[in-house]
Amino acid sequence: MRKILSILLLCALGRAAHAEPRFTVVTVDPAREQIALFLGDEAGVPFQGFKKLAAWLATRSQAMTFAMNGGMYHADFSPVGLLVQNGKQLAPLNLADGKGNFFLKPNGVFLLAAAGPMVIAASEYPNLKDPAFLATQSGPLLLRHGKIHPGFNPNSLSRHIRNGVGVLDGKALFVISEEPVTFHEMATFFRDTLKCRDALYLDGAVSALHLPSQGRSDNRGVLGPIIAVLGKRE
Repeated sequence: MRKILSILLLCALGRAAHAEPRFTVVTVDPAREQIALFLGDEAGVPFQGFKKLAAWLATRSQAMTFAMNGGMYHADFSPVGLLVQNGKQLAPLNLADGKGNFFLKPNGVFLLAAAGPMVIAASEYPNLKDPAFLATQSGPLLLRHGKIHPGFNPNSLSRHIRNGVGVLDGKALFVISEEPVTFHEMATFFRDTLKCRDALYLDGAVSALHLPSQGRSDNRGVLGPIIAVLGKRE
């Protein structure tokens, strides 16, 4: 049975507990409203961004109260790794080796199952006891069991706008940087400020946040998978 979800939208810039100006945090609390994962419409045409998805949802009397790009994709918008939507696997788990951030192992999966939201290593997904009704694979893992990815360099000069997701006390914490940051800086924020033990990098170049309550809908480029929280259209 699908779990009904609710959200508590919290902007880090406006909360003393999350007073790190480089990051914005949106906390999703599974209780009342629905979190969903989108890629394309019923004809398989990719949405590619918040605007087209919002228009499609409007025809179904739904609206997004929050959305964020939710995983890496190929040139044809097909996911690089696992994608599960409404309990149906649209793309398989990818445990192959390769070049690029996705393949910087350990990589991971953000998923939603009966037990709530989780971030796990991709290699752990086949042994998951409860079936996921939403899952997206990306990489690298920022944190695993409270430890920063061993491949991150604290002195790295590679800085980009980045976004990711962590879990804490049954909630999903979605984070986007407001200025270019390193992997190590983002992982440290999840660990030391948000107190997450597990967190996953979602992407960099196209990192985008849709948060109507803050008058915000980023448009940095075309998107593949999109994670959204839904409410009724007013």
